[in-house]
Order: sequence, then structure tokens, then C-alpha cells
Amino acid sequence: MAQSNADILQHGPRAFRDRRQAGRVLAPLLRQYAGRRDVVVLALPRGGVPIAYEVAVAIGAPLDVFTVRKLGVPGHEEFAMGAIASGGASVLDEGVIEGLRISHSEVVRIAERERQELERREHLYRDHRPYPQLDGKIIILVDDGIATGASMLAAVSALRQKDPGKIIVAVPVAAVESCALLRKHADEVICYSTPEHFGGVGAWYQDFSQVTDGEVRALLNQASLRSAS
Repeated sequence: MAQSNADILQHGPRAFRDRRQAGRVLAPLLRQYAGRRDVVVLALPRGGVPIAYEVAVAIGAPLDVFTVRKLGVPGHEEFAMGAIASGGASVLDEGVIEGLRISHSEVVRIAERERQELERREHLYRDHRPYPQLDGKIIILVDDGIATGASMLAAVSALRQKDPGKIIVAVPVAAVESCALLRKHADEVICYSTPEHFGGVGAWYQDFSQVTDGEVRALLNQASLRSAS
């Protein structure tokens, strides 16, 4: 896939006040997509939604969600051994699974549990809204940050099945190695900050409190009203 030398924009490490402020900082890096009718902003819920909302407002694009669930290592759920996404796509880190001797049955059990949660969220967030038409579209895929890249990689893999014109990954902060990995799969990767010593997504936010289902629904409804007006 064609890559630009400016795919990854690096700035000095800094903390964002919260996700909404991070979205306002990220949005100017996507100004070249403003006002285009073939652009759709997709957020990875729940943390990516406040950021994607600000991006969508800034560039005048519709907003929707694309659900991904991380498959956490048993006993250390914050550490990903893979992820699943809408459309049935899955990504497994065989190195982690083999290194930690996680059994196939345990992987299947965790994947099934997360699939049920994924389906619950899809139903809750969509609120009977139809899926957006993505074929031929420029998709800007947004999250609050990228650590291992498993969730974002699963989302990109699933979206490829929708035959989009282009997939752009856009985040406020990411690990350098994860951005490099995603450049092999997405058409463009835009990271506001790629600190050398990453330390986790939450370390770069002053307020990294959990985004609730209610907040997700409210922002999606606001975005829908904006698009209709």
C-alpha cells in the first residue's frame, strides 16, 4: 500500500487534559479530509468516541462506531493476546499465547465472552441506526491511543472486508513500534505523539476515566443530529 513519509507525525511527549481535548488537538492533522462527502469517521468504543466526535465535528464528517474487543491474558486482562472486531475478524498474538502457555480452550472461552460483549455493545450503541455504507469511502479510524495495536489491527482487518477506498488510523498517542506495525496494514497512520518511552495510553491523559455507555450514546446522537441538520 502506498505510504507517505508524513504518515506518522511525531511531537514531543505531553499529557492531554482529557479525551475531548485530545480530539481537538488531533483534528488539525486531518484537515485535508474536511468537507469531503466520501469521508466517514469511525470510533473504537468506548474510549475512542469522544476523540472521534471532535474530529468529526472539525472536518464536517459523519461519525459512527466500529466495535473491537481486546482478548486479555487470563489474570492480566490489561495485556492483550489478541482482539476481535465487528464482522467476525480476529487477531491473535501467537507469540504471547505460546509464551504464556495459554490453552486453546482458554482462548476460545475468552473470545466467546468478549464476542457476547461486542454484540451487546453493537446493539446498544447503534440504537437501530443502519450501518454506514463504507464501500469506496475514506475511513478515519480513531481511538484514544495505541499500545500493542491488537485492537486497531483487528478493526483494520475487518474494515478491509467492506471494500473501502482508504483506511486512515488516527490517534493522539501511540507506541512507536505499534505505529510501524499498523503502517503495514492501514493506508495512512497519523499519530499526534509517539513518545519513546510509552508506558501505556493512560499515562498521557490527566483524566483517563472510563467512558460510559451513556456517554457513547449521547455523543453518537449529537453527531447524528449534526449530520441531519
